[in-house]
Amino acid sequence: MKVLAAETNMAETEIIFSVQESPEGGYEARALGHPIFTQVESMDELREMARDAVRCHFDPEPLPKVVCLRIL
Repeated sequence: MKVLAAETNMAETEIIFSVQESPEGGYEARALGHPIFTQVESMDELREMARDAVRCHFDPEPLPKVVCLRIL
């Protein structure tokens, strides 16, 4: 019996967004390592929209447990 060191379909535990102020006003957030982007007017809205974008991207796969916003 062969044992693999890691499962290839394991769910990620964390996803990190790089957050910058948008030239048009508000904020832009891009996920590192994933094609996920969102643009919003406020930080409160950013938290909500980042979680929603992650849910949409990973559906129906398991979601990462942590969504981290790194403001640059």
